[in-house]
Amino acid sequence: MATIMMAGGGTGGHVVPLVAVARELVARGHQPVFVGTRTGFEAKLVPAAGFPLEFIEIGGLKRVGLLRTARTLAQLPLSVRRVFGILRRHRPSAVFSLGGYAAGPVVLAALWKRLPIVVMEPNAMPGLTNRQIGRFVTRALVNFPEASQFFPPGKSEVTGLPVRAEFFRIQPKPREAKITVLITGGSQGSRTLNQAAAASWRYFREVAFPVRFIHQTGTPAFEALARKFAESRMEGEIVPFIDDMPAAFAQADLVICRAGAGAVAELAAAGKPSILVPLPHAADEHQLRNAEAFARAGAAQLVLDRDMDGGRLFEEVGKLRSQPQLLESMGQRARAFAHPDAARRAAEILEASIAAAP
Repeated sequence: MATIMMAGGGTGGHVVPLVAVARELVARGHQPVFVGTRTGFEAKLVPAAGFPLEFIEIGGLKRVGLLRTARTLAQLPLSVRRVFGILRRHRPSAVFSLGGYAAGPVVLAALWKRLPIVVMEPNAMPGLTNRQIGRFVTRALVNFPEASQFFPPGKSEVTGLPVRAEFFRIQPKPREAKITVLITGGSQGSRTLNQAAAASWRYFREVAFPVRFIHQTGTPAFEALARKFAESRMEGEIVPFIDDMPAAFAQADLVICRAGAGAVAELAAAGKPSILVPLPHAADEHQLRNAEAFARAGAAQLVLDRDMDGGRLFEEVGKLRSQPQLLESMGQRARAFAHPDAARRAAEILEASIAAAP
């Protein structure tokens, strides 16, 4: 049995894949130990999954302003020192990192200790931590082939990102006269998508367009949008949060969403066509790069945040509904990005890296 340090956090997109790999490691007889911050999603998700979590204090460095940057740089030496203590207590055989600011101190300490480091890069454009340490890693597991260029030749492998098995079990949806559109801006919702959806309803109603909406608004916008949706007399449902997202995907003919790594991995697993509206201020424009990769492959339509409004949403949905063969092709091409064994492959590579370590 080996102890493996799991590094990364801040967002659910970082934590959920880490937990998936950790569960695979436990099934193989290993002990994962997480390192993260008290303010990131890991503080809630990791203990709920039953894994030990050690805390450090560190902030981000990208687009956070001079004061926050200075504070993070001041925290870094203390955080690395704290990680040295964690390494002494747990004596891990390797580090598995998904990037993010919480991973930086862990990776720096692991490099000093000459531990094997396996990174998983979920985006087409790697984050700051993975770009900075890319040349030192033992192996790099990428979700998009484009990310391989940031790591030494021969050290990267396209493994995909772990996604819940329920998404892979979604069957192709039979064609119907009425198109079902799922709109989701993530758990907190998206102001752009919420406003565009609300502005689109009059266009759909004026031409009696056969459409049904499933819309996750996020809690802050829910009451106002639910009231307007009822007044619009459109068909469908508006909810603050969708508890069973695979079930919502199964009902959808088309998904309109942001382009975070987790979102596009779920689209791939479910084989769903999509209209991707990248978050404009995402670090290193990684959502834009993810959306561009899907669009190049013919798996999605790309609409920039500044261009998405009610008229554009109506236009895009109408265009795709009039081309059912295109919708079907987009779904098939999205599924080409799917990797159902991503967690298993990550665990295998970690085991091989530990076995090969001096």
